[in-house]
Amino acid sequence: MVIVSGNRTNVKSMISYVEEKNALIEFTNPRDRGTKFLKRGDELWMFFPDAEELVKISGHMLTQGMMGSDFSYRDLMESDKLLDLYDFKILGEETLDGRPCYVLEGIAMEGKEVSYYRRKSWVDKERFVGLKEELYARSGRLLRVVTVKSVEQFAGRWYPVESVMEDKLRRNSRTEFRVKSIQFNPEIPADTFTLERLR
Repeated sequence: MVIVSGNRTNVKSMISYVEEKNALIEFTNPRDRGTKFLKRGDELWMFFPDAEELVKISGHMLTQGMMGSDFSYRDLMESDKLLDLYDFKILGEETLDGRPCYVLEGIAMEGKEVSYYRRKSWVDKERFVGLKEELYARSGRLLRVVTVKSVEQFAGRWYPVESVMEDKLRRNSRTEFRVKSIQFNPEIPADTFTLERLR
């Protein structure tokens, strides 16, 4: 994860494990080594190794940038299928960076708690991978834009390996996210997603 803010660049590396609605992220770069995030269902916890402190992230904290990045903590929380949260329709077709795409619009379903009220997505017609997404507030204000820069195939499945998140409420800021390796359906130890393992 490369965080660019003005003239400053901050590089962070991590390993993540995901299983249904649970996720564990452990930072491995020297400055943040040992810092961990644990998502269990609808709860998010963070462990700071220096202070040996375990913090639950909730409320307004969820809207803040994760580790100073353009990704919010709430972005980490959305594990439900988008089709369970949004009503989608096809707006049309466009070409994006030479790739033919479906343009989709998703509006949040009534009663669903979501990070963004409206999503506009460009989905590659051949590879069925999202190449760009605009994320809006209920007021219509553009909050964030995600752009996929590179797509690779793993085990017969296309997957975005390089993307950029821009928080439109912050000036001169972007976060580049690069996937170095990925493994589908690995054997994950049963205690991986526990608070005891977080410490």
